[in-house]
Amino acid sequence: MKLEQLLKQPNALPTVPELALMLIETFDKEDVDAREIAHHISTDPVLLAKLLKQANSAFFGLARSVTTAQEAIAMLGFTRVRAVVLGAVMDNSFSVVPGVKLEQFWRYSFNTANMARYVASKIDIDLNLAFTVGVIHSIGEIVMHVGMPDVMLKLDETMAPLAIKRSQTEFEMFGYTYADVGAALARDWRFPKSIVNAIEHQRAPFDNDLYEPMAGVIHMAAWRARAAELQQSRVDLIHTYPDEVGELLTLDPDLLMDDFEGVLEA
Repeated sequence: MKLEQLLKQPNALPTVPELALMLIETFDKEDVDAREIAHHISTDPVLLAKLLKQANSAFFGLARSVTTAQEAIAMLGFTRVRAVVLGAVMDNSFSVVPGVKLEQFWRYSFNTANMARYVASKIDIDLNLAFTVGVIHSIGEIVMHVGMPDVMLKLDETMAPLAIKRSQTEFEMFGYTYADVGAALARDWRFPKSIVNAIEHQRAPFDNDLYEPMAGVIHMAAWRARAAELQQSRVDLIHTYPDEVGELLTLDPDLLMDDFEGVLEA
């Protein structure tokens, strides 16, 4: 199925919910009324429950538990809460996703977000933006499973969704990947261009005269989060390390070889 056909499938690109639109609009605002945002989150019990579950998980390592949206914003910061809620909104927008283990998918997504924040801190790139892109960078995989479930289930049987070479296999089969599809969703939901570009070019952030450092950060972070899901050894990490992207980002190759206990949630 061509990309244009996929995007026209029923439910492939769900309508942006009001809360998501409100949160997306805050990317262009210097002053945000956190109390108003907390109030809107609190009116949706499902989203609030997901936020509190994530905020209280080992992923964030908070010293005490949070019980309200306002507490979550106070302890995590608005930008992190925004990313968590946007992820939860996207999760809610796809009621049924054939073949996708959603718990694993979102664990991997948040691991990518945490690694993206870590990598960004080493090369003077916006940490909070990197975290946000990390959370939603793989949403295209969900869209593909919803839009063409039979084809994707067959692909899953031969190449696991979180395999290191998954995007390469998708490109060879379809001529596009989850990155292209995710960018289409982000564009449809009116995310800032910087986020759309980072999602779209994450597979090859520096090819064809492109220079998308944030996409490079996501490329490295996603590789490390996938390796964690696959429980790769240090030897495996060395053999699969994305040398070219790492070099262009001027990263020390040893930077991502640690176990990252407390950063990568099992």
